[in-house]
Amino acid sequence: MPVPKGSTIDPERTRATILEAATPLLYERGLDGIGVAELCTLLGVSKETLYRHFGSKDGLVEAMLAARSARVVRWLADAVEAAGDDPHDQLVALFGALQRWYDDPAFRGCAMLNAAAQHHVEGVRAITARHLGRHLELLTGIAERAGAADPAALGRQLLALMEGATVLAAHHEAAGAADHSCQAALALLSAASRTGR
Repeated sequence: MPVPKGSTIDPERTRATILEAATPLLYERGLDGIGVAELCTLLGVSKETLYRHFGSKDGLVEAMLAARSARVVRWLADAVEAAGDDPHDQLVALFGALQRWYDDPAFRGCAMLNAAAQHHVEGVRAITARHLGRHLELLTGIAERAGAADPAALGRQLLALMEGATVLAAHHEAAGAADHSCQAALALLSAASRTGR
């Protein structure tokens, strides 16, 4: 990432450019599947530049995960919001968005869960916990709107189905993974809505 002669160096832009270029590499290869030297070569930056902007490879990993989490959470929240006010339609939209992601040839599973499995460090675990917590908030909101007697419990059940679908899609078979979980989620939603009235 050489700086053209006569231009000024913008640290925030440099950091963002490194992060944008590193994200697909780390997702495709895995956090431990690429060393610092190779990563820097592929990114076109020196180790010094990487360390100046992120402190370490772990710093880059944590920044990448935090940014990816924010994007994914926003993407799913937007899908739910676009579906309207009906909780049934919101779940269908959420799992439909997930199935389209699973069908993408670049799909390699959930970056957060992959990272937590590969990198047993507190920073990564904290980002993963926050990520799952945001998903839980979204799903608990759907449960509340459905009138569930115990929205928190239903939210956790829906989260288990959502994350289970992602794991199955990544490690077993992507075809229909979200669709099967969606059917189970809708059955839970329907049962919880009846008991909540």
